[in-house]
Amino acid sequence: MECTVNGTPAYVYTGTHPVKPGRPTWLFVHGAGMDHSAWILQSRYFAFHGCNVLAVDLPGHGRSGGEPPETIEALADWLAAVLDAVGVDSARVVGHSMGGLAALDLAARHPRCVDVLAMVGTGYPMPVADPLLNAAQADDPGAGEMIMHWGLSPQSHLGGNQAPGLWLYGQGMRLLEASLPGALFTDLSACNAYQAGHARAAEVTAPTHFVIGEQDMMTPPKAGNGLADAMQAAPVSRTVLRGCGHMIPLERPNELLDELIALPRR
Repeated sequence: MECTVNGTPAYVYTGTHPVKPGRPTWLFVHGAGMDHSAWILQSRYFAFHGCNVLAVDLPGHGRSGGEPPETIEALADWLAAVLDAVGVDSARVVGHSMGGLAALDLAARHPRCVDVLAMVGTGYPMPVADPLLNAAQADDPGAGEMIMHWGLSPQSHLGGNQAPGLWLYGQGMRLLEASLPGALFTDLSACNAYQAGHARAAEVTAPTHFVIGEQDMMTPPKAGNGLADAMQAAPVSRTVLRGCGHMIPLERPNELLDELIALPRR
């Protein structure tokens, strides 16, 4: 679905189903340098099981126009504007990595938008190493190689894709290679600069579930658990996926779907 958000064209994948009033809505927010297709299994499942699905291409990503927002707060404000643009009051919001930080900020500063929050491969702080930032700033393909090297668990480098015949490393690289020049650097810089994680977590009241990769080297379990512990006003639950790295939507799509199906209803 194509719509206009803040005067700029935006693409929102709906799982081939129209958005209908009265249905529960899922809002999926991808990570740095990615697009809506990272959520293809989960978004299609809910679209075919009686729900509205809004799997966004963030500004300057995928098929959405505009420039990539430079801050996590700007991403969160854009997500609120997406819901307004499609006529949806609130959603079950699922974010991966950078998308998780944006979802967190959305839940804290726009609480009416979020019924339930799912934080996938998300921790705080989310520092980015200088070699990765420098490579991304230069639009060096090595930036994507670093992300996929650190982002997958050792087992996932050897195989084990739950979709037979597909290569996890190559799948992630194709997504990153498709991003527009400068988008990955802007995304990573926003994650690196975000300072409000624990403060925002303390403000969230929506039920929140963390899905954590046991072998996540980019947002380690310690960072995810620390963010969960900071949520004093929200019911919080968490699941650790054994042997899984940072790229949970790619590495463990079936287990992630099961986690989302089991989320509480607000």
